[in-house]
Amino acid sequence: MGVMIQMLGGNEETVDALKQAIGGTISGIAMKRDTLSIAMSNGRTLRLEDAGQSCCESRYMTCDDDMSGYEGATLVSVETRDAPSIEDSSGDHEVQFLVVTTSKGTITASTHNEHNGYYGGFAIQARLIGGDE
Repeated sequence: MGVMIQMLGGNEETVDALKQAIGGTISGIAMKRDTLSIAMSNGRTLRLEDAGQSCCESRYMTCDDDMSGYEGATLVSVETRDAPSIEDSSGDHEVQFLVVTTSKGTITASTHNEHNGYYGGFAIQARLIGGDE
C-alpha cells in the first residue's frame, strides 16, 4: 500500500533532488539507519531511502562496499536495479539494488523488503537537505 501511495503521489521531489545533485562534488558517503547519505561540497546532503513502508513489512537497507575514498568525486548517476529475491520460509523477501555511480567508481546498496505476500515493491525516495534550501 505504501508503494502504491508513493506511485500515485508522483516522484517530483526525488527527480528534482537528483537533478540538483547529479554533477555535484561529493564530500562523503555514509549508510545510517537504512538511509544512504551523500554529503555534497555545497553543504547539502542527498538522502536515499525506501519510503514505501506498509503494515506487515520489514524494510531495511544494507551496503558492504567501502564508502571511503569518494571525497572529491563527481556524482554521475543514481539508479535502481532488479535483484533476485531471497528464499525465506516465513514469507516473501524482495531485494532491489541501489547503484550510485561516481567518477571514482560505484557503490551498490541493497534495499530489502520482507513481507507476508500481501505487500511488496520498493519506493526509493531522494531528498536534498541542508545548505541553501
